[in-house]
Amino acid sequence: MSSSQPESVIAEETSRSHPPSRASSASHGSPPPPGPSDATSNEPLAGVRVVEVGVFIAAPFATMQLADLGADVIKVESPGGSDPVRAAGPIVNGESVPFALFNRNKRSVALNLKDPRGREAFLRLVQDADVLVENLRPGAMRRLGLGYEDVRAVNPQIIYASASGWGQDGPLAHLPGLDIMAQARGGLMSITGTEAGEPVKVGVPICDLACAMYVALGVCAALRVEPERRGQYLDVSLFEAGVSFAVWEAAKYFVTGEVGRPLGTAHQTMAPYQAVRTADGHVTVGAVTERTWTALCTALGLRELLDDERFADGSRRHAHRREVVAAIEAVTTTLPTAEVVRRLDEVEVPCAPIARYDEVFTSEQLTSRGFFWDAEHPVLGRVRQLGSPMRYSRTPTRRASAGPLLGADTRRALLEVGYDERTIDDLVREGIAGEPCPPTA
Repeated sequence: MSSSQPESVIAEETSRSHPPSRASSASHGSPPPPGPSDATSNEPLAGVRVVEVGVFIAAPFATMQLADLGADVIKVESPGGSDPVRAAGPIVNGESVPFALFNRNKRSVALNLKDPRGREAFLRLVQDADVLVENLRPGAMRRLGLGYEDVRAVNPQIIYASASGWGQDGPLAHLPGLDIMAQARGGLMSITGTEAGEPVKVGVPICDLACAMYVALGVCAALRVEPERRGQYLDVSLFEAGVSFAVWEAAKYFVTGEVGRPLGTAHQTMAPYQAVRTADGHVTVGAVTERTWTALCTALGLRELLDDERFADGSRRHAHRREVVAAIEAVTTTLPTAEVVRRLDEVEVPCAPIARYDEVFTSEQLTSRGFFWDAEHPVLGRVRQLGSPMRYSRTPTRRASAGPLLGADTRRALLEVGYDERTIDDLVREGIAGEPCPPTA
């Protein structure tokens, strides 16, 4: 299991029109994301069906990537709602805004997987699916009778992807694993923060998110295998995802035995590459080539540093980085941030001010590129979304809907796999399947 937790600018409206399902029409009238019959050839993963049993971040963020790329993602939860993010704030009119972001472009099916009839319905959903993604504790799906071998028995070509804290085997596999534990055990917290400070985690749930991205990448790669050999199991852990980022630290340790340590904003091997103080804040600089080092010294009136043997090359500048930064800050602390950025931009030295998120979410650069978009939600209205960083020239990512109401697509999805209306009514009445409650007058 893994953890977490306006003025509208819609840069790119989807041009497709999708008929609402009976479930969505009966509940709040919001059009659902495309189902398999709605898939178009203008999306990279059009025609791919993914079933998700996901909580928190790792599985839902992975399938969000797949949904953005055009896959028909069916998120399966219990009729009472089994993804804790549905209760994560901010809550507006009883609906979670984070859930509406993590689960955009998906359909929602509510099934009680502990009931044999719910399990049967689930197996019918995955029988014609291409991918199943889950991030329950190792063994949980197997105990439900929905492990890889169970699903493979009805669909030998299924790509079954499991995300977990520590992996599906090994001495830690049975332990719960949240993002902060993976950051701790994976070494990230040992190199994050200032040299004399307390342990600090990365500000976002980086192991959760990295695990999710590896799941999405792994699924996309597995889909490239020819159909008769496609079925396989994919095991991705938060732990290994976090450790995989330690490229600089591994290179040092494997050769010299040197163990990385916290360096604040400084780079492990290059200087100057860190935040420096200004008169009103900080600026990050990255003058790590001879050209940019010379340009920085020239722009800040520090050409005497170019004749100092201590700073003659990158290795020596890193060894004497405190002296390098002290010399730079002797100038930058007399100037406002904007002036330091202007001077360095003029000579093409990589630099950037440290932005707060209120500045990020109103960024002229991001807005001009159409990064933000608004998704419709039947209760929340328009929900601002962070765009996909993947910008295709011919097959743009999907921008359809916010995360669905619980069970919004149960009826439509079960009809697609052969259930009739009467049987679905019985399943809903008995609490084995779920649909949204109709709006009150």
